[in-house]
Amino acid sequence: MDLMRHLPIIDLLVILLYFAGTMGLGLYFMRRSRDPEAFMAAERSLPSWLVGMSIFATYVSSISFLAIPGNAYQFNWSRFTFSLSIPFAALVGSRFFVPLYRARAEVSAYSYLEHRFGPLARSYAAAFYLLTQIVRMGSVMYLMALPFNSLLGWDIKTIILVTGISTTLYAMLGGIKGVIWTDAIQGFMLIGGALLCAVLMFFGMPEGPGQIFSLAREHNKFSLGSFNLFDWTSATFWVILLNGVFMNLQNFGIDQNYVQRYITARTDKQAHRALWLGSLLYVPVSLIFFFIGTELYAYYTAQPALLPAGMQAEGMADRVFPYFIVTGLPVGVTGLLIAAVFAAAMSTIATSLNSSATVVLTDFYKRHFRKNAGEKESMRVLYATSFLWGVMGMAVAIAMINVKSALDTWWMLSSIFSGGMLGLFLLGYFAQRATKTCAAAGMAFGLLIITWMSLSQMSFWRESTALRSYSSPFHSFLIIVFGTLAIFLVGFLICLPASLKKKHSSGND
Repeated sequence: MDLMRHLPIIDLLVILLYFAGTMGLGLYFMRRSRDPEAFMAAERSLPSWLVGMSIFATYVSSISFLAIPGNAYQFNWSRFTFSLSIPFAALVGSRFFVPLYRARAEVSAYSYLEHRFGPLARSYAAAFYLLTQIVRMGSVMYLMALPFNSLLGWDIKTIILVTGISTTLYAMLGGIKGVIWTDAIQGFMLIGGALLCAVLMFFGMPEGPGQIFSLAREHNKFSLGSFNLFDWTSATFWVILLNGVFMNLQNFGIDQNYVQRYITARTDKQAHRALWLGSLLYVPVSLIFFFIGTELYAYYTAQPALLPAGMQAEGMADRVFPYFIVTGLPVGVTGLLIAAVFAAAMSTIATSLNSSATVVLTDFYKRHFRKNAGEKESMRVLYATSFLWGVMGMAVAIAMINVKSALDTWWMLSSIFSGGMLGLFLLGYFAQRATKTCAAAGMAFGLLIITWMSLSQMSFWRESTALRSYSSPFHSFLIIVFGTLAIFLVGFLICLPASLKKKHSSGND
């Protein structure tokens, strides 16, 4: 059925006006981003509120906007524990990492690793970062396609290709300044869209708002999960909290998406303010997304006839919120929410493409191939990389079509592709006597741990009688934890005897 004919003209206009406005903003900033410094660092001239809203919008991708409600609808609030770790990670990021990057001239976050441990460490971290961004964009593109699938009835693969190409082209237009300004606008839009949807469902229950809480309590939907401190095999409160601490330390400490934003701020003080604004704003907003998931559960439990039978099957939870947006909201609001989902996706994809292109240029092309590449050549590399990474993101999105939970899949894959690179930064920052050899040993051992824990999650490993007994006993959310600790502790311990000997010799002198 062609559902576009049933979409009210007001909703259609809202979507088209938003899309046109976003592309127009990208074209406006295209004229101001024609050299590499402007494209990558916005000439280090942006105010704290703008950078902070961009950090927030980078966090609130369609992974948050759709996957969190889907996860809360299917399970409970256990994943909210991830958000509780953000203030601690922001404190560490503000105290240690913002000054580190602001004091350096390089745009790349990974140049610091070369300074400490040589080119191998820099390339290792940069490569794993690029892999993570491909998975991130794929997750976002897949989730962005869901409401359009409900609205238009098009094949999800077609929607991924159409929206993926359009957002990739947009990201190539305006550079980091265009991305950040659009992020800020989209951040306000995301908050407004989430609040509006939550309020409409709150007052749309057949027996009033109290029915939400009674049904949620009856089915344990507000649970934060098991608090069993000794269970490391399932997604308990403590396992998710550990994942959140390490993942958010990686985000605020070494993720090029965030580091690049610190650099665009006018002053060090404004960079600190931006980090606190963007990170702390996410905590209450993520709570709204979890509440929306609980509202959806109560809404369709109280009125099961409103949800098609196909939507009630296992693995369909991520599609329930998009279905509600298309069928359960008033005229005009549907268009606004679809535009908000599109906003979340465009913000994330544009950020990932810009930062990935920056890393390819600074950490690989100029470092290993053409150190003295001119402005025109550098811009060609930035544009080509943006397009290539957009294509790879679309491929990952298509591969994710049949996943059961986009949120859990993203968390698992991001843990794997983190490569434990946070451990390298911690080793370089806190173990001042650590050498290249120590770092290389840590990387090798950390990669071995990550590979073993990752392969243990694969079906071929679990189904093999010979391999099953060698499986990791830990939950996949802990891959980033053990990978990071392996790199840091092995590197630290290998260099400890030499450090103590040197310290002892200095004391005798």
